[in-house]
Amino acid sequence: MAKYSNKVAVFANLVLLFSVVLMISTAQSKLLGIGFGEVKGTIIECKTVYGVGVGDTCSLVTQMINQSLEAFLAINPNINCDKMFVGQWVCIDGKVID
Repeated sequence: MAKYSNKVAVFANLVLLFSVVLMISTAQSKLLGIGFGEVKGTIIECKTVYGVGVGDTCSLVTQMINQSLEAFLAINPNINCDKMFVGQWVCIDGKVID
């Protein structure tokens, strides 16, 4: 019986050690600015946001704020114009800083 509990304790300690190492490596990668899917060198400074309403599309929002679609997409890089939803916040006044 003692051999079984000793094996369980060793296994639990290894799992705990692995979890701590994983957490530290994740924290370090965030501090260093490295990770998966990041766009390096692009910072978006948004000054004004707009809550999408019923029937709003990217085109309608850009017409409403008198802005080109390209400029709108540049300050909203993660937007999916085909799947906009009511209450979604979009940036309508901002700039891209490289």
